[in-house]
Amino acid sequence: MRSPRTGRFALGLTIVAVPLVLALLGPVFAGEPGARAASFTLGGGHWLGTDFVGRDVWGQVLHGGRPVVLTALAATALAYLVALPVGLVSALTRHRLLEELLMRPLDVLLAVPSLLLILLAATVFTPGAVGLALLVALANVPDAARLVRAAAAEAAARPAVEALRMQGETWWRTAVGYVGRSMLRTLAADAGTRLTGVLYLVATAAFLGVGVAPDAADWAVMVDRNRTGLFVQPWAVVVPAVLIVALTTGTNLLFDAALDKGGHRGPRRTEKEARP
Repeated sequence: MRSPRTGRFALGLTIVAVPLVLALLGPVFAGEPGARAASFTLGGGHWLGTDFVGRDVWGQVLHGGRPVVLTALAATALAYLVALPVGLVSALTRHRLLEELLMRPLDVLLAVPSLLLILLAATVFTPGAVGLALLVALANVPDAARLVRAAAAEAAARPAVEALRMQGETWWRTAVGYVGRSMLRTLAADAGTRLTGVLYLVATAAFLGVGVAPDAADWAVMVDRNRTGLFVQPWAVVVPAVLIVALTTGTNLLFDAALDKGGHRGPRRTEKEARP
């Protein structure tokens, strides 16, 4: 009998596969763009209709997923790439000055709303896709680092960590081998939620013209630019919006299934080994 965890994993994989396949392989099969037709029309060889400037919606869907997906994934990965070492060092260091130097600048960034930070940076320079990923990652680093620090500090307060230190274990084995494994479920849950927030930021920035051209083939831009014709030609808005929702929902289901699979067995074994 199939377990609920397996069912959630299969459902999440099915849901997330559609937008991922369209995003990564869509441009390969899109072909050359056809001639433009009237705005917000159905039929005429356009089985999903046309958009606000008469382009084929299906062609725009095939081209528009890659910027959203790659930018969101890159921004999430970059945020954790910075937040993980900063949070771990802050939680495990015994030097208060080092902790203050690492965390206080992030507190200043945390006080600035994420979207405002992106818009302020966009007034100084015009970011492309890479610049947008860096800005979104920067906006997520403070919150992610604080979460890592809190989870790591809780794990570092356990007797097992003190036992590892008394045994002369290296900082790397203590931080990664025990503390990192102990907060794995917390990080996985946060990653699923954070990816959703990153997608929201990327989409909102695209709505405002940051990082993408106003008429770019981008799912987020499609939702924004075609909303005026929602009741005339809904597919131009509904299809990209559903794909974005499927991407975030499927990702959360996959992370949820992975959490059930992981359990707490790794940290408990390490704690047993760490007893003197």
